[in-house]
Amino acid sequence: MSKFYITTPIYYTNGDPHIGSAYPTIACDVLARYHRLKGDDVWFLTGADEHGAKMAETAEKAGKSPQEFCDETAAKYMECWDELNISNNDFIRTTSQRHKVAVRKLLQQLKDAGAIYEGQYEGFYCQGCESFVTEKDLVDGKCPDHGVEPKLISEKNYFFNLKKYLPEVKKMIDADEIKILPINKKKEVLGLFKQEINDFSVSRQNLKWGIPLPWDESQVTYVWVEALMNYVTALGYGTDDEKKLEQFWPADVHVVGKEIIKFHCIFWPAMLLAAGLPMPKAIYAHGLFTIDGVKMGKSRGNVIDPFNLIKEFGTDATRYILLSQFPFGQDGDIKASQFVIQYNSDLANGVGNFSSRVTAMAEKYFTGVVPARDTELKNEVEAIWVEYEKALEGFQVDGAIEAIKKLQSLGDGYVEKNKPWELAKTDEARLKEVIYNLLELLRHLGVALWPVMPETAEKILAALGQNNFTSQNFSLLKVWGLLEPESKVSKNEALFPRIQ
Repeated sequence: MSKFYITTPIYYTNGDPHIGSAYPTIACDVLARYHRLKGDDVWFLTGADEHGAKMAETAEKAGKSPQEFCDETAAKYMECWDELNISNNDFIRTTSQRHKVAVRKLLQQLKDAGAIYEGQYEGFYCQGCESFVTEKDLVDGKCPDHGVEPKLISEKNYFFNLKKYLPEVKKMIDADEIKILPINKKKEVLGLFKQEINDFSVSRQNLKWGIPLPWDESQVTYVWVEALMNYVTALGYGTDDEKKLEQFWPADVHVVGKEIIKFHCIFWPAMLLAAGLPMPKAIYAHGLFTIDGVKMGKSRGNVIDPFNLIKEFGTDATRYILLSQFPFGQDGDIKASQFVIQYNSDLANGVGNFSSRVTAMAEKYFTGVVPARDTELKNEVEAIWVEYEKALEGFQVDGAIEAIKKLQSLGDGYVEKNKPWELAKTDEARLKEVIYNLLELLRHLGVALWPVMPETAEKILAALGQNNFTSQNFSLLKVWGLLEPESKVSKNEALFPRIQ
């Protein structure tokens, strides 16, 4: 059995979950479910990033301790992922004891390997970014992302000797030993090596909300440094039981936002090299989106709450709507005013209508009994499966959605071409062939839908008597003709009632 370890970025809990965090989490869930369907041993990790100066400041403004604030916000993320039917195996919190202990052990290992040294740092620090910035990063003297002037800070820090490991990291990226996807992001990362990349600080002085360094407790670990470590601390790194680490590391793919690719594609591999740990196999940078052409932000009042979307559209429709806005890996613009239109066209009039229509015809013409097998649509469906698998093997979630649309479109076209309601009056033999093909096509559609819209897929397949499909071999599920003649199917009610 192959293993598949997939991770989301861990989300900074200084604010509630929003569609910017839901989007990559749902995409990872699709990939995790697909690999489970294939029979892979899957570990799917997400979590919460809870330390740092910005977090402490946000908690203070809310009149709460940092831990109390983080507990409340992390709980909202876990609730949101439950509502979105996210199938993560673990939710790592950087304030958990297991993470703190493992981070200190990994830091000590890096220091013992000679990768960390003491130095003095002076430079501009943006608290919103939780990172030091250079003057060339600023626009009119301000951070372009947060619109504030960074503070000039001078303090004793411990540094990671990044320059020592840069040649080896570049070599591995060049050779695709670490795959960076989409391909344009690989070019972007390789371009960074042509610029000056300095050693980075692993600690902060005079900050209490963080994980103290094991050799100098007057310093706490830089928030993003210990956040990166979650990918191995969640697997039991540094504990008495590293079975999960041995089983699942290295990660098959880290899914991250494009704004943090430098941390994941350069800094994290260098840290792993120094620690003697294997490299992640792939790092996939998804795009960022604007809302009606404007960057999403609390101050702009355009943050979209996933809980509200679920209330309006339901869980599966919310998953579909967010994932189908634009190609995964590209930037795009979301027009919230179009959500209802898309729901009605793609789901109510699309998948939902096709499912209820086909099962209703089987009920009407053959009392729900599956007719004899026919293979008319076999080749077309097999070709669509090839597209579907190729997309998900390359982490292209949007490509899988396009394949799903092709299956449904094939079915709609087949209905209109053959007009079963007319065949019922003139040619029963042909009607049996058509209804079998439609029912079997609906079964394939249900299987393909499961990673994207699991509840909908299960309803479709239950109506076809295929309740145990997830326990079947995926290579068998893709075979044409699995639906047994003489078996019973039931009518599927409207899966997606139209919204006015």
